[in-house]
Amino acid sequence: MLKGRLGLDSAKVPHADRSGLLYLARGALTARDGTLAFLQGPAAEADALTPGDYAIPMQTVSMILLGPGSTVSHDALRLLAHARTALAAVGEDGVRLYTAPPLIPDRSGLARLQARLWADDEMRIMIARRMYAMRLGEVLPHRDLDVLRGIEGARMKESYRLAAQAAGIDWHGRRYDRADPLSADGANQALNHAASAIEAAAAIAVAATATIPQLGFIHEDPGQSFVLDIADLYRAEIALPCAFRAARRVKDNPAENIERVTRRLTGETLARNQTIPAMIDRIKHLIEGN
Repeated sequence: MLKGRLGLDSAKVPHADRSGLLYLARGALTARDGTLAFLQGPAAEADALTPGDYAIPMQTVSMILLGPGSTVSHDALRLLAHARTALAAVGEDGVRLYTAPPLIPDRSGLARLQARLWADDEMRIMIARRMYAMRLGEVLPHRDLDVLRGIEGARMKESYRLAAQAAGIDWHGRRYDRADPLSADGANQALNHAASAIEAAAAIAVAATATIPQLGFIHEDPGQSFVLDIADLYRAEIALPCAFRAARRVKDNPAENIERVTRRLTGETLARNQTIPAMIDRIKHLIEGN
């Protein structure tokens, strides 16, 4: 006998055998003949698909990222839910995550292992040290989280200085007033926008792996603590250079918008470097220890 009603449960493709993420923008995601279709309108941006009518292999991807200028039908959502394929509404190039329904994976192993590691003080500091080793390029002997944070903070100050110097930006330190973010200089504003873009990419990776965003190993209080942990792994290599390049471009062309330029530069870098798939692999490596 087939498992489940009409054997449909056994017909679903395990997420381990799927291709990962599919980005669609500026079109209509609908249901047709029992599967998904995407009608792409006239391309408004260089990264848009060629206009046409595409069949979407919904059971061979884990998550569809729906970008700006797109719509989705109720029937399409029903099909996605049945196939256990997640749909996330994202900003251009995936530099914002607006919503992501539960992935409903066919395995809960990563989430359960993450919770077990997080609840064990010794294992939690081990994961934190592994994260710092990824960021700093060396395994530090210290086991106190505050000491590790202090070392990382000092290293990041130097990273800021070098990235600013490479972009030809005068740098006077990280300054940010949450009550008045626009009062910051161009470089600090760009750093805020680049950080938001990296965090959105990390949020997509966490949603795609069905890990628990609240259970961070370095960050503790925010509801997106694990997302921030993952985002920080890419702060020096992506957020800083993109932010300072954006600040330089806007300094040379004052008519340009600092947020727009920063998001585009960061989004292009994320796509070119395949950062979200790399984040997914790192999440698995951190938690499973492989």
